[in-house]
Amino acid sequence: MTSIDLDGVTVFVSATDDLGVVDPETRLTFRQNGARVLARYGGGRVRRGVLVGGIDGAVLTFRYLQVEDSGEIHGGRSTCDVRRTPEGRLRVVEHFRWTTRDGSGTNVFDEVYPPA
Repeated sequence: MTSIDLDGVTVFVSATDDLGVVDPETRLTFRQNGARVLARYGGGRVRRGVLVGGIDGAVLTFRYLQVEDSGEIHGGRSTCDVRRTPEGRLRVVEHFRWTTRDGSGTNVFDEVYPPA
């Protein structure tokens, strides 16, 4: 059952892991069709990225691939908890694992509010 609607939501990076590449300049914009989720992202150290996955209740899982400012292409997989902040914004807490380099960690994304 899909209970959270990410369609059209844009988020920014509010906290990033030392092994993460996204930063406060990175923005992700989601599209959702039923349980299927797609996001495109970029900014900061990421030239362009895409994630593809699904959402079940408040759990978002996806694979990601990104072109970094160095020109390198890297990717991995993530499982995220999606919730609302006390202010009503969506928050995505991402637990990622690289598949093209060593490491894993946690990033936090908060909804850009009010929406653009």
